[in-house]
Amino acid sequence: MLEIGGIKLKNPVVLAPMAGVCNPAFRLIAKDFGAGLVCAEMVSDKGILHENEKSLKMLYVDEREKPLSLQIFGGERESLVAAAKYVDKNTNADIIDINMGCPVPKITKCDAGARWLLDPDKIYEMVAATVDAVQKPVTVKMRVGWDEDHIFAVQNAQAVERAGGAAVAVHGRTRVQMYEGRANWDIIKQVKDSVSIPVIGNGDIETPYDAKHALETYGVDGVMIGRGALGNPWMLYRTVKFLETGEIPEEPTPREKIDICMLHMDRLIDLKGEYVAVREMRKHAAWYLKGLPKTGSVRNEVNTKTTREEMSKLLYDYIEEVEATPADKVS
Repeated sequence: MLEIGGIKLKNPVVLAPMAGVCNPAFRLIAKDFGAGLVCAEMVSDKGILHENEKSLKMLYVDEREKPLSLQIFGGERESLVAAAKYVDKNTNADIIDINMGCPVPKITKCDAGARWLLDPDKIYEMVAATVDAVQKPVTVKMRVGWDEDHIFAVQNAQAVERAGGAAVAVHGRTRVQMYEGRANWDIIKQVKDSVSIPVIGNGDIETPYDAKHALETYGVDGVMIGRGALGNPWMLYRTVKFLETGEIPEEPTPREKIDICMLHMDRLIDLKGEYVAVREMRKHAAWYLKGLPKTGSVRNEVNTKTTREEMSKLLYDYIEEVEATPADKVS
């Protein structure tokens, strides 16, 4: 059983903290589908300290999501520690995670996110100061390195461990790679072999077989699934079941996918109101439609819908058309 700082997880399957995606509506879907841990999208330390309304709303945790990790980012020790203390005292999150992996220039230019990967000493100082200031376990999400010439994954993970970090999640790409190319799991294994705290591997986990392979071949304590779960929380469920039983449940039917898409949208409407939620759901609806037959026109039309009723009619009209089409005509 994967345990992080005294927090016991039911299984080693973890939802990655994807920016612009992992709000409570999506996280609760992931939890419904069996994820052992869900991670919230990153929140700015300065946003928390300045009591920015959007930032504080991002700290909301539904009790049904727990155990949950809230992720913060920042480049200065004083503000990062202060934000961590706020999260520690004012939220019901179980774990505080520090982002050391975001590759986006507007984040790295502030000495935050993946910029930390160049300086193991800074990692030690920042993580140690945070651990000393809070009661909740502190973890780190990082990449293997900045670029091919600056891969300090082992040194960085060791710095996290020395500083009192409870676990480290490692994405097998460098900052320069962004989300291109393949994740380097050999480096993730080097990290696992170099520290005694739990190591969660991340990158290219697209099937339940990938997850099992990562756990058995590279020895990681958990697998973090990100893009593989977009519009496809069944990936989480099927992975959990495969690890537990050795059998993989069937893929969902088209109607099942749209039913969950609508549940997702209704939860997002409860969270953000119809105007914002329906517009945010456009990208999610396209992800839910991925892999289904004859979606060209419906995926384009999704981007024109502004109300729940319009979106629902479009998606269920599409499903009825699919279900009315003989199996040998579907392509």
